[in-house]
Amino acid sequence: MPVKQLNKMTFLRWAALSVILVFCASIGGVSAEGNLARRAERLPPLSIDAADGFSRTSYQIETGKFYRWRIVSDGRDEYKILAPDLFKNSWIDRISIDDKSVKPAGLHAFEIDDEGEIDIFFIPIRPGTYEYYVPNLRSQGFSGAFEIK
Repeated sequence: MPVKQLNKMTFLRWAALSVILVFCASIGGVSAEGNLARRAERLPPLSIDAADGFSRTSYQIETGKFYRWRIVSDGRDEYKILAPDLFKNSWIDRISIDDKSVKPAGLHAFEIDDEGEIDIFFIPIRPGTYEYYVPNLRSQGFSGAFEIK
């Protein structure tokens, strides 16, 4: 096969593949926003108060963006915060506690025992509404949800 024909065939294959990818992206309904090379976007902190519960009951965020979620505890009680569906549908970059970082392979829940802060760095990958809560304390104001678009 002559070189000119081979180059033309290669070009046509790449052109066809490009058209197919653009078409699939436009009808697939799947898209992601954000620049992952940037620093994480700071979400408003979630403060935990033994008397009042969570300071925030909702967050609106987008898939494909890098977020930093800070949880601040008053230290008056021990709390196990669950967000299994949120963490299952997100990529967890790291968790920072007292200037120390952990890079988990996955996350289901976390506990905060003393006064202090925990930062969770994550990227949501699936749209939906995902709850975060303290078991057995939902009715006392210890629940909220992430709405991910």
